[in-house]
Amino acid sequence: MNDDRAAEGLDHLQTAALEMIQAARAFLDVAEDLVADRDKVAEVVSAFGSVADAATRAARGHAPRTDQQSEQGHESAGGNDGVQHIKVS
Repeated sequence: MNDDRAAEGLDHLQTAALEMIQAARAFLDVAEDLVADRDKVAEVVSAFGSVADAATRAARGHAPRTDQQSEQGHESAGGNDGVQHIKVS
């Protein structure tokens, strides 16, 4: 094994490790700013909730709900039978 090549490899690994540490610090700075702002936290929680709802519906085989359907009270019957059931009040 060539000692120069091993030393060069170690230099690259050290440089990469330092870059990852800098990236982690930058990420933590952004996370800290996010957590400090209640409105941003609410937005993130809402987004995760929407993703979780869509994933749950997809796993159960239900069609995804659109914003228009949820606002107007329209819901699918559960299943993909092609029939849309609309609540009438």
